[in-house]
Amino acid sequence: MTDQTDAKDQRYPFELPTLEYDFDALAPVIDAKTMELHHDKHHQAYVDNLNKAVAEHKDLHEKTLSELLGNLDSLLEAARGAIRNNGGGHVNHSMFWKLMKSGGAANPSGAISDAINRDFDSFDDFKTKFNEAGVKQFGSGWVFVVSDGDKLTIQSMPNQDTPLHKGIEPIFGNDVWEHAYYLTYNNRRPDYLKAWWDVVDWEAISERYERLRGA
Repeated sequence: MTDQTDAKDQRYPFELPTLEYDFDALAPVIDAKTMELHHDKHHQAYVDNLNKAVAEHKDLHEKTLSELLGNLDSLLEAARGAIRNNGGGHVNHSMFWKLMKSGGAANPSGAISDAINRDFDSFDDFKTKFNEAGVKQFGSGWVFVVSDGDKLTIQSMPNQDTPLHKGIEPIFGNDVWEHAYYLTYNNRRPDYLKAWWDVVDWEAISERYERLRGA
């Protein structure tokens, strides 16, 4: 079975993934209205605009989203910007929805826990550095955890950019665009980042980490 959160498994025409929990499942960390607008409106728009950009270039129809985002310089200039922005928005959000749930474990376990403790000294230190990266991201963007060789690193990126531009599939990430948190937290991004850990699905992240390591 392919996993539609992985860019290597997605080709045109791209589809909005089904949200596997109710809009209010992550409340009060993320309120129902934010989830509805974020998934049904913002993410749907990325999918629609990505399909429109790729539809006009039949030579791109068989390329995976990973190939498109990892080779932007090879794309025609007319399509490059739309694919970068909307393809990034689609793959980032497809990952994001899958890695959250109501009442998730408070701490990671297994290989991902070992890697975090190895590369950041402790889970608390890791969360502090992750949150700081999210707070310091100027304007809209994302903060990601990636495996750079055998070492975990934290990377913040603007807009809908993704580590896939460098050929790296992220392990997980958090959306720090204002539309991800503004209805509940207003301009208090640090509060959102702190609360977000309460809905992180460490089991799903662990499975994704193991799959990406195997790949």
